[in-house]
Amino acid sequence: MGLLKGIDPLLTADILHILRSMGHGDKLCICDCNFPASQVATQTTSGKHVILTVSLPEALKAICSVLPLDFFEEKQAIHMRPQKGVAMPPAGVEVVAALKDAIMEHCGSDAKIEPVERFSFYDEAKACFAVIQTMERRPYGNVILSKGCVGPDGNDLRP
Repeated sequence: MGLLKGIDPLLTADILHILRSMGHGDKLCICDCNFPASQVATQTTSGKHVILTVSLPEALKAICSVLPLDFFEEKQAIHMRPQKGVAMPPAGVEVVAALKDAIMEHCGSDAKIEPVERFSFYDEAKACFAVIQTMERRPYGNVILSKGCVGPDGNDLRP
């Protein structure tokens, strides 16, 4: 496996192919190790399920370093939250804060990242382009990114 200049080494050929194959408006699910990724991936646009052996924040930092988010939509990302009547565990609060930080580091503090109830999140994930599964062990470490366009300045295109 050869490395490329300026490209995070976590971004394998399979992941780069997925990211380049996506068009604006396509969505990408990046999930934790307990997510039913293999089953969900069979229902995505590409049917692709790629495993990255890193934490969710590490994967997001690598992916968001090259993937523009869709700032023409109301929200650029969604993350899983517990169903009604179930409290978010402390480790879940921690991983959600970390995923927001990772996204905003590369895409700006104006990125809107909203919670979606667990079972609705599964439905949203099935409508994604592909699934990238991480080794994240903290619960609720699941996010869906909406791909945007790269603007003339090389950054995420904004209205």
